Amino acid sequence: MCEEARPRRSRVLVVGATGRLGGNLVSASLSAGHPTFALVRPHHLAVPESAPIRSLTDAGATLIKGSLDDYPSLVEAVRQMDVVICAVPTKKALEQKPLIRAIKEAGCVKRFIPAEFGLDPTKVQICGMDHGFYGKKIEIRRLIESEGIPHTYICCNLFMRYLLPSLVQPGLDAPPRDEVKIFGDGNTRGVFVKEADVAKFTICTIEDPRTLNKTLYLRPSGNVYSMNELVDLWEKKINKFLKKIHITEEQLLKNIQDAPLPLKMDLIFIYSTFIKGDQTYFEIDSRIEGTQLYPHVNYTTLNEYLDTLA
Repeated sequence: MCEEARPRRSRVLVVGATGRLGGNLVSASLSAGHPTFALVRPHHLAVPESAPIRSLTDAGATLIKGSLDDYPSLVEAVRQMDVVICAVPTKKALEQKPLIRAIKEAGCVKRFIPAEFGLDPTKVQICGMDHGFYGKKIEIRRLIESEGIPHTYICCNLFMRYLLPSLVQPGLDAPPRDEVKIFGDGNTRGVFVKEADVAKFTICTIEDPRTLNKTLYLRPSGNVYSMNELVDLWEKKINKFLKKIHITEEQLLKNIQDAPLPLKMDLIFIYSTFIKGDQTYFEIDSRIEGTQLYPHVNYTTLNEYLDTLA
């Protein structure tokens, strides 16, 4: 069972800490003064000088050996914690089930934040072409809620490092300087947030009663752009007009059907964001929008990010 006496700040366990988002979550948690622990698989611990492990230890995290497929290690780790945050990739979303079972058995976790960190899976419209990408997240939500586990879901939309480095041009490694594809009418807005900023907002929620059993949406005003606005901003930065090639919704859907993975998922993200995105981003309760709840958190704007690419 959990110890009765708790430290002043919540003890935080990050699962998936060796990944990019997981590492940022560890850093944000430590910066906020939380005793922070990283669940690390044995094969990572076997190489203590590897970059991910060295980064965690240098930051001041406590490493705990364990994995999602080792249930006893999960129970042992969770029993020491107040908050558990999972940052595994979406393709491993269903592997959180043993973790949820361990949280239920331990009975001491005040907040669980599962591996969402993207578009809201309950709002995205993707015509069943996503190979269960969003369905897995919904299944995990249902399990969390059926077990009565206190939780917060983080919907941060798109990470800046996805699609934005190419100005939403799949297949390119850098923004275009001659011609650009515009998807749909170009007026539907999408949201991009830097992973380090997602982590800072996430850590703000873990002791906040306003976000308990709620979904926190991240849509910073400086990061909400349509394709037309994005291209206009880029043209001003490079002082050049680009040739616009308009891709209709029908053509994009055909491209999705014909595309191999992982290009297919890039196109699905574009479809979800710049064709159907209004329903994903704006029909929400503004009281649980991150930048309104936590105005003190500084974040990288899209304009600032594009300055690094110009």
